[in-house]
Amino acid sequence: MTDARETLEVDVLFVGGGPAGLAGALRLTQLVAAHNERAAAAGTPPLGDVSIAVLEKASAIGAHGISGCVLDPRAIRELLPDYREMGAPIEADVTSDDLYYLTGKGQIRFPLLPPPLRNHGNHVISLGSFEQWLGGLVEAAGAYVLPGMAAVEGLFEGDQMVGVRTGDKGIDKSGNRKPNFEPGSDVRAKVTILCEGARGSLTKRLTPQLLLDEARAPQVYATGVKEVWQMPAGRVPKGRVIHTMGHPLDSHTFGGGFIYGMDQDRWAVGFVTMLDYRNPTTDPHGIFQAYKRHPMVAALLEGGTILSYGAKAIAEGGWYSMPRLSWAGGMLAGESAAFLNAQRLKGVHLSMKSGMLAAETALDALVAGRQDAAAMSAYDRRFLDSWAATELKSVRNFHQGFDRGLWMGMLDAGLQLVTGGRGLGERPRWKPGNMRMGTLAETNVTPVSLETTQRRYDNAHTFTKLNDVYHSGTKHEEDQPSHLLVQDTSICVDRCRKEYGNPCQHFCPANVYEMVPADGGGIRLHLNPSNCVHCKTCDIADPYGIITWVPPEGGGGPNYQLL
Repeated sequence: MTDARETLEVDVLFVGGGPAGLAGALRLTQLVAAHNERAAAAGTPPLGDVSIAVLEKASAIGAHGISGCVLDPRAIRELLPDYREMGAPIEADVTSDDLYYLTGKGQIRFPLLPPPLRNHGNHVISLGSFEQWLGGLVEAAGAYVLPGMAAVEGLFEGDQMVGVRTGDKGIDKSGNRKPNFEPGSDVRAKVTILCEGARGSLTKRLTPQLLLDEARAPQVYATGVKEVWQMPAGRVPKGRVIHTMGHPLDSHTFGGGFIYGMDQDRWAVGFVTMLDYRNPTTDPHGIFQAYKRHPMVAALLEGGTILSYGAKAIAEGGWYSMPRLSWAGGMLAGESAAFLNAQRLKGVHLSMKSGMLAAETALDALVAGRQDAAAMSAYDRRFLDSWAATELKSVRNFHQGFDRGLWMGMLDAGLQLVTGGRGLGERPRWKPGNMRMGTLAETNVTPVSLETTQRRYDNAHTFTKLNDVYHSGTKHEEDQPSHLLVQDTSICVDRCRKEYGNPCQHFCPANVYEMVPADGGGIRLHLNPSNCVHCKTCDIADPYGIITWVPPEGGGGPNYQLL
């Protein structure tokens, strides 16, 4: 056992092994090689070897990868023009598109598909498999790919970021060091690019320090819940894409379902529920299970068996909620930086593009030998000049339009298509989603116990949260401090129970939060952190803002397959 921290020195560090980090790292290897070739031809000094590292908190690249996922190939085509010939794991090319409005028992097919939901030329993929493939290319190009390392702290010298510190391992629930204690490492870099995905924990921690959200609208989120099903042979048309609106949501809760035809007779089926809902008993996992009971969806899944399950937060705020993207020594990319088009239900291509733009900026900074705020700000300019900015600005008012309900939102979305994104007017300000949650009295709803909701499921076609967690492959070291930090549990027992009915029991899709009998009478909050699928919903939806999600030991969490 030692207190000495290992230090790894690299030139450029990508924190997060998702689409932004992997595409950025791969792009940087390409840029360095091209720069050195040009320098050799011109007889000027090359950069030489540039060390690049990608840190990933999961046990392996792709293990935490989850998305819908219909991929717009624009970014991957830029990065790797011959990606198909290189073996990109594409489940299917999109062959058909349908949009349905679901009623309680029936469905209405839209005769005309809105342009944002037309997917001709796109691909159905498993994001985790796609990330594994990209990670292999990054390693083959000479970069370090380091899974099982969760970044928990930024390293600074004055105002300049110089890397990150990874979390300690081998600490028990009481905070004591176990025999296998291993201090985290300091990974120092000239340029650090945060690519943590939606509600990145280190990004959240650094936001006040770096003023990343100054003069920005707060981010708003949804929770997406997804399963992959194996069906009998011949039952799944590869490349069929179905999106749905309506049931089981009410007209004032925004969201919808998706069903995508994968290879080998598998359906990807899921549901997205916005986290700016009013009803405090709203349960994204429960809504998804109700969705699967709808006759149309149930018929598609009849005779199948579940293969995997997962959930994630989705950053839907878009243009007006984009944080500041750069600072001395660092940049922010991917979904942490709001690179997601909520209207098109797509973000992978935008995240990849952001990582690639950050890589271009990093190269210029290395060549110039300076990584101050002015050098990093070239990233902001690159973004504003890119197709990514054009795409995101054109949908800048999309989510806000649904504040008035589903039908007004659809009207507004239609107008945005012909007004360059303006629609019924610019709405650059809004409240965070958790501040919109109504109390039990305001919404006139009755609290529902977790036990009651779990009895609704047969664990064959619909599943309890605990059963679905099993399908996610989630594993954590049991004897470690909880990575779900509740600032004041007395609020849970008193105020939250009376005012909101303890919504954490409902909004968590993994049965992490339970209110149980306390010794001596009353109730207490009981946490099941080993169930956590790292979706971050609790960090977002808690009406009091007293839950903070921090990374557990590196390597813990879900082990997603095909998601």
